Amino acid sequence: MGHHSASVWDFRVATEITKDWNGIDQIVLRNPQGASARVSLHGAQVTSWRNEQGQELLFTSSKALFKAPKAMRGGIPICFPQFGNCGSLDLHGFVRNRMWAIDDNPPPLPANHSGSKTFVDLILKSSDENMKCWPHSFEFRLRVSLATDGDLCLTSRVRNINGKSFSFSFAYHTYLLVSDISEIRIEGLETLDYLDNLSHKERFTEQGDAITFESEVDRVYLSAPNIIAVLDHERKRTFLIRKEGLPDVAVWNPWEKKSKAMTDFGDDEYKHMVCVDGAVIEKPVNLKAGEEWTGKMQISIVPSSFCSERLGLERSGLF
Repeated sequence: MGHHSASVWDFRVATEITKDWNGIDQIVLRNPQGASARVSLHGAQVTSWRNEQGQELLFTSSKALFKAPKAMRGGIPICFPQFGNCGSLDLHGFVRNRMWAIDDNPPPLPANHSGSKTFVDLILKSSDENMKCWPHSFEFRLRVSLATDGDLCLTSRVRNINGKSFSFSFAYHTYLLVSDISEIRIEGLETLDYLDNLSHKERFTEQGDAITFESEVDRVYLSAPNIIAVLDHERKRTFLIRKEGLPDVAVWNPWEKKSKAMTDFGDDEYKHMVCVDGAVIEKPVNLKAGEEWTGKMQISIVPSSFCSERLGLERSGLF
């Protein structure tokens, strides 16, 4: 099957709606080079992102439960209106456990978000069910796009359509697939303060010149730069995570003991995943009536040799 040239690339070929094994609709995005992404209407969760060679880039547990109302263990679940566990709300909030709809008429995004991309717009509106556990009226729009160069981009917009203001935390809980966690380095978070969830959210300062993994890690790095690199030494490739409107970065690997305790996670799977989340955690967003918040994350893959050089170049002009 020959590649289409970009000029005749047909949008209808580029997006397709299929059903997963629960009969839930999922949207498949494809670019002309053969990269793809899958987004489920259950939770608006990105469940797969593959490069041009068809290799999966996101981790999903082999033991993941694909049964509503539980969010699937892997991919990119969306955590809203809270990250973590506090109060009466579900862990990581409820939007990842709701059925979303395709948004046929989204308000336009700013010009710099356009370009040659295949994308889908999803929407979740507050319902009576939400109101019981979180009594606020909102509209949550998510655009998932796959660029011609294979970059995956998620843009979330939350609007308060309520009379009273509300606050929320947020994270793109991004499970990256890696060759071996003990060979992974994360650059861009050195010298930052972080809250350590393994020490009752106590605040520490990162001392290493990069983050490496030898045991369980569950941290929220505060006021992080807008570009973070996750270097996979064995695969000689690097995930570059760029973010806007998302000051914090959560980093998580459950390691051995926690992995064995999770029913929807294989005992040794911690070796092949790391969560690096663009997030708003330390200082929740406060939205007054009629206001809208936007949080954007873009993930690219580059050969590792380019990484430090590109990091330097791109700190200033992000997107």
